[in-house]
Amino acid sequence: MHVLSPTATGVAFLARPGRPAVVARTLAELAGPTRGVVELPVRLMWNAERTFDLGDRDQLLWMYENVLRETTRAEDLRVLINGRTLRRVWRLLNLPRGVRQAWESRHRGLRAA
Repeated sequence: MHVLSPTATGVAFLARPGRPAVVARTLAELAGPTRGVVELPVRLMWNAERTFDLGDRDQLLWMYENVLRETTRAEDLRVLINGRTLRRVWRLLNLPRGVRQAWESRHRGLRAA
């Protein structure tokens, strides 16, 4: 999986100060689960309760927000985020401005999603 954090102009969008947002090259490569229960690793979710029922919309949104904000690894995106689901819930996600800008600059279709 190829990952983009800086834009084509070389300006990095930050997930938080000092941490570039990690963005997948294509939405199609995001093959994460669409149902069931997912447990995030501690590096992505520091809370003791790190399991998310993907059938519960609020839990799904909370999981996606955490993964998109906290990941520093392309592999996390590939195995935890589903491209079709991401497109469907994109406007509902509460993301840092830098994360949203990074994803929308790479995947222009998300702006209209």
